[in-house]
Amino acid sequence: MNAQVPDSMIPYDEIVQEALRAVVGRVLGSVAATGGLPGAHHFYITFKTQAAGVDIPQRLIDRFPDEMTIVLQHRYWDLKVDDTQFSVGLSFNQVPSMLTIPFSAITGFHDPAVNFELRFQASEAIEEAEHEPAENDGEGARAEPVEDGSNVVSVDFKRKK
Repeated sequence: MNAQVPDSMIPYDEIVQEALRAVVGRVLGSVAATGGLPGAHHFYITFKTQAAGVDIPQRLIDRFPDEMTIVLQHRYWDLKVDDTQFSVGLSFNQVPSMLTIPFSAITGFHDPAVNFELRFQASEAIEEAEHEPAENDGEGARAEPVEDGSNVVSVDFKRKK
């Protein structure tokens, strides 16, 4: 049986992406409300630096013209979260910076403490690109994820043409 699935008039992939980005917002909102990260939790957040609504210093855009990963662990301040974006203070090479990142610009969220990960589609098709490690949390901030697939959610919908 080779039945072809008809194209959907409902944008399921976009709806799922939006819902999963809301998970990131809810988690960050909880951290902002309590004033800190619980236990060993910490987050790697990857986002498109040139996406609409992203507000970061030009020196960071110059250094990371496409995508950047930040770490929320020890040294961050003024985390504020609303329905569409978050803002946070971080230091890069000991220069304090405020970043505002819409949830729609996020392409990845990872909590290595529990090996939970979400991946999101960017508005354009992109290939996996290697990037330099985040600099905002100093030595020892990098964790190696367990490759057993536990607690990992990867969403990679392809639109039919």
